[in-house]
Amino acid sequence: MGGRSGHRSADIATVVSGVFRALSICAPVALLDAPPTLAQVFEPTSLAADIPARPLAEALATFARQTGLLTAEGVLRKTARNIPGQAELSEVIVTANRREEDLQAVPITIQVLTGDALARLNATTFDDFVSYLPGVTAHGVGPGQSNIYVRGLATAVGGIQSSGSLGTFPSVAVYLDDQSAQLSGRNLDIYAADLERIEILEGPQGTVFGAGAEAGVVRYITNKPKLNVPEATLNAGYATTAHGAQSSNLDATVNLPIITDRLAVRGVIYNEQRGGYIHNLSATFARADTDLGIHYADAGAQVPANSVVINNFNIAANDINPVTYKGMRVESLYQFNEDWSALLAQSYQSIEADGVFAEMAANSLGQPQPDLSVQLYNPSHSKDRFENTALTIDGRVGALKLVYAGAYFVRNVEQVQDYTNYARSTYLDFYQCANPNPATPASAQCFTPSSTWRDLERNTHQSHELRVSSPDDWRIRGIGGLFYENYRIQEQVDWFYLTALPYFNPIGPPTGYYSLNGSQFQPDGRPVRSGTPGAVFVPAPVTSNNPNIRPPGVGFFNDITRGYQQRAAYASVDFDLIPRKLTLTGGTRYSRTDTSEVGSSVGGFGCRLTAGAPNPCLNHSNFVNLNAEGLDRTFSGFRSRANLSWKVTEDALLYYTWSQGFRAGGFNRAPSPPSGNSPLGVGTNPWQAQAHAHGSWTPPLVFAPDSLTNYELGWKTRWLNHRVQWNGAIYQEDWNQAQIVVFANDVINDGVILNGGNYRVRGIETSGVAHVTTGLNIEAGAAWNHSELVKEATFLWADGIPIDFGTLQTARGRRVSNPGGV
Repeated sequence: MGGRSGHRSADIATVVSGVFRALSICAPVALLDAPPTLAQVFEPTSLAADIPARPLAEALATFARQTGLLTAEGVLRKTARNIPGQAELSEVIVTANRREEDLQAVPITIQVLTGDALARLNATTFDDFVSYLPGVTAHGVGPGQSNIYVRGLATAVGGIQSSGSLGTFPSVAVYLDDQSAQLSGRNLDIYAADLERIEILEGPQGTVFGAGAEAGVVRYITNKPKLNVPEATLNAGYATTAHGAQSSNLDATVNLPIITDRLAVRGVIYNEQRGGYIHNLSATFARADTDLGIHYADAGAQVPANSVVINNFNIAANDINPVTYKGMRVESLYQFNEDWSALLAQSYQSIEADGVFAEMAANSLGQPQPDLSVQLYNPSHSKDRFENTALTIDGRVGALKLVYAGAYFVRNVEQVQDYTNYARSTYLDFYQCANPNPATPASAQCFTPSSTWRDLERNTHQSHELRVSSPDDWRIRGIGGLFYENYRIQEQVDWFYLTALPYFNPIGPPTGYYSLNGSQFQPDGRPVRSGTPGAVFVPAPVTSNNPNIRPPGVGFFNDITRGYQQRAAYASVDFDLIPRKLTLTGGTRYSRTDTSEVGSSVGGFGCRLTAGAPNPCLNHSNFVNLNAEGLDRTFSGFRSRANLSWKVTEDALLYYTWSQGFRAGGFNRAPSPPSGNSPLGVGTNPWQAQAHAHGSWTPPLVFAPDSLTNYELGWKTRWLNHRVQWNGAIYQEDWNQAQIVVFANDVINDGVILNGGNYRVRGIETSGVAHVTTGLNIEAGAAWNHSELVKEATFLWADGIPIDFGTLQTARGRRVSNPGGV
């Protein structure tokens, strides 16, 4: 429970974990005849000097024999790295190229955290271990709510709400064994219990791992069942949290042989409760004359005298963000014969968190706040659950190795967050303030500013892959495969910020759309609405996760289903130009990605009560029927790689790699020209002169895939009889048509995704490890990146003339920069 959360583990955690590790890895003779070995087990703890080694060793050995954990033959073995007296660093096996290879022989940059390393670091969650990975960063707002970045490849992102249906796809793929499981804005935060290792592949991996592996891959590799090897481990811990509450954890693993040489089952179960450290300060929320939307109250641009003031006294507390990880995984291995086996795995995990995981440096009025504090007016929580079923069949046909990997993944997220501070924004007072007699400011009223949003997200992912590879010792060897995945995101987000309830009717999904001359859009790009001259209503079904009328208080909702289907074929060939010395690698992948989006986006902006207003308010002026927009696009193409590696000596490898990666494009919600005072919309104000002369700029309906090309020169070396290891790489990455999220409500009325400019990242990274003595390794790593804009994106007015951002500014005089530049 260490790492970035500030947890400090108590000694008992190490003691208990150490005892059961001793049970699972030491033969009886080692326990009974070598008391110093046991002392070494407890050496990291404060109890090492106080333990009577031989009596405890005898007790452990007796327990081990009675439970069958250890046998006279000593079949439970420890890895070479952990054997007392080991004089060199052990070999780390990875499968980055879909083959089992020594880490030092793979000509790409890979960072690996073994299960032993994770245990030593007390790292059990993504936030724990990412801080130990130079060149890998994350931006997030809580457990399972992060975007992962490799080598600084990142642009700004929107809020977590609606990120699944409206955000960009991740640029870094996340894999659980052979199953892809990334989700926009919400990384799969797998609890690190009984993991063999975590691999982080840096740079584009589009040839082998496909779309989504644009900048890299994070792979969680689980421990597999072992035939004929009974073993069990138990780990328990208790910890304090810096500036917060207590924490505890418990996990247990068992490996059970069922049929000799044929069948084994392995299972792990875990539960960790982490104390909170964010404090919700007592506060009062009152509207201010400086609120951007206070003019909607029709009280002379002032706060009405009888406006509601709220406080959070009933939920103000310390340590409001506890989180619980709990789950299990069961894997069954059946060995048909020497060549064929099948592995069936079932995983389940739940993350339940209260509160928020980000501090507020200032409150909504800009007043500074203490560290690790917030001002919230409504309870917040998130529930994140996933289930995964995976089948892997491994075998041989002649000299060729065949692998089938199929999986079905389901993830459900339910999250509620306080949104009260949004009352200071441009539009919210429209939904919370009213004046039945606008000519009389004294009759104006603002209702409660309390508001929340609720996000329900369901992700289903089915994948199938068939791989064939030649023997590793052939001079010309290759691997190829066919891949299919069907990925669906269903998301429903309701914003409960409509509090002027007497003045609004409830809203619901549309039942059609408005058309003008057969199109949903007017000639100037604006959508056709009910009040558009000549508009005709066309009945049309809409796909809804929730087809019901929304409850009072919902002022806006998105109900969107996003589809993503990929078909691909790939191949990669290694040729030893000089056997065991110089190897040339080339590979390519052809993929066809079909993307789609259906559903609706509905607001209550046109639902103020007027004579004859519909109840419920359907098909009014502020809705989008996505089904009617034909949001279905196919992106296809080749992504390739080439590599030349030179094994200078048995302990030194130099390599040059060129590789490509990509991620899929997508859609914006019925984009329309900015309205009101936006400098991008047509108007008569001085700051709208360009738009007036050339016609409004309209955001694109579709944003295209972006791509990354990597040029890398690297080295992997061992020194001093394998006691020292030093690796590194120098690289340049060219990121073209980068997908960027833009939101500025005084320029663009809603968040949109654009294809921006071209960027270049140059960097260097290095890592080293030294085996100093038994039980002591020293490891270090560093990364440095420099990014620059190579080509600024061009955006055009309606008449095709490029926008001159040098003179563009908002109504308040703020310069508007090119969103695809600087």
